[in-house]
Amino acid sequence: MNQWLDERLHLSRLNDKFLRKAFPVHHSFFLGEITLFSLIILILTGILLALAYEPSNSMVVNSFDPGTAAKPNMIPAAYHSALKINAMPFGDMLRRIHHWTANIMVAAAVVHMMRIYFTGAFKKPREINWWIGLLLLIFAALTAVTGYALPYDNYAYNTLKVIYGIAASIPWVGEWVAQAAFAGRFPGDGLIPRVYGYHIMLLPAILLALTGAHLLIMIKQKHTQPQYAKRIAYKKIVGVPLMTQQTPIMLLLAMLFAAIIVLFSAFIPVHPVEFFGPPSTTPINNIKPDWYLLWVFGALAIIPSFEFNFLGGVIGSEFTGAIILPTVIILAMFAVPMLDRSRDNMYYAENPTNHPVRLAAGIAFLALLIVWSVAGYKPELISANILTTANANTVLWIMTFLVPAVAYFVTLAIVRGIRSLREADERDRLAHAHADD
Repeated sequence: MNQWLDERLHLSRLNDKFLRKAFPVHHSFFLGEITLFSLIILILTGILLALAYEPSNSMVVNSFDPGTAAKPNMIPAAYHSALKINAMPFGDMLRRIHHWTANIMVAAAVVHMMRIYFTGAFKKPREINWWIGLLLLIFAALTAVTGYALPYDNYAYNTLKVIYGIAASIPWVGEWVAQAAFAGRFPGDGLIPRVYGYHIMLLPAILLALTGAHLLIMIKQKHTQPQYAKRIAYKKIVGVPLMTQQTPIMLLLAMLFAAIIVLFSAFIPVHPVEFFGPPSTTPINNIKPDWYLLWVFGALAIIPSFEFNFLGGVIGSEFTGAIILPTVIILAMFAVPMLDRSRDNMYYAENPTNHPVRLAAGIAFLALLIVWSVAGYKPELISANILTTANANTVLWIMTFLVPAVAYFVTLAIVRGIRSLREADERDRLAHAHADD
């Protein structure tokens, strides 16, 4: 049978070329695999949820509280199907697994990209994979945003309203872009079908295509090696083969990861659609996005309200904070391989302390995002008397500039101290070596 298949499918050639590929043995390399496992779990749970979900905002009778014949209790079909999913055996558990896996996927992707950045693994010849990885992170966040809008409760309604307003704030073409993206004026009859199409077809297709490209380029270019590999076999892949050793490790990690997700989901509930109720004109105070977009919300919270006309278009604080500022941040991340380049191909991960400016810049960037995320809780900080209405923006703007600057220079100082200790250890080693001679 093996010979018959090999004659037709050339399995031996596949085995020699791909299945014997060596994988470096280092725990940090599992971050990318966790992201991949998360995507697989999301697809599987998403298929099961789609079987019970009704992507429509047409009004139906609430079967859990039908009201009376004279005055039936009408709610959107999407919201009603979310209630039915929660009432199904293990339906709520399925929603929890889907929700927390999405958050973990984004978190794993963020930490994975931090490893790539701090070890310089974005350098030649891996610039393209850095850009693909950034696109994966962006589209993963967009997929998650469209996902938590689908239950179409009052929280999702208000979230979509905010997103529609941001799209409409684009000068000159804003209203056209918003209506094109949301199938008409908000909230139109095509709103939920359009968002549902984004969530289960367009965005997953983009994610799968980018993931495939990411993996193919990685297989072609090979992994960056940990530093210990340089001492063992210079410019050789030091690791374990995919088929006989790496695959069992990956399967074990996948099962362990799935078990942790299930355990996590069993005890920590997700967004309570029953609590928020169906869509209404009643606004939700202090509505906030998920943690990975909280920094955008925080930047919006501290940008003073303004508006001016430019060549017939209106440029305001909403457009500046929600579109221009994130675009600048994303472009800066795309520019990283151009700002820190290598003339030769890079084979080994760099020690972050050997590149103090890049390390300090990365720490400062993370500090900036943390400050803006804290700014997203400005109303809570005011209500807790930590800040006042009068000084909140001033304090948060000072922190926007001060905290990253302090983080930058403190990091440089720490690296300088580490280098001094290394040099002292090297002097002591040489002195002992001379003494032994």
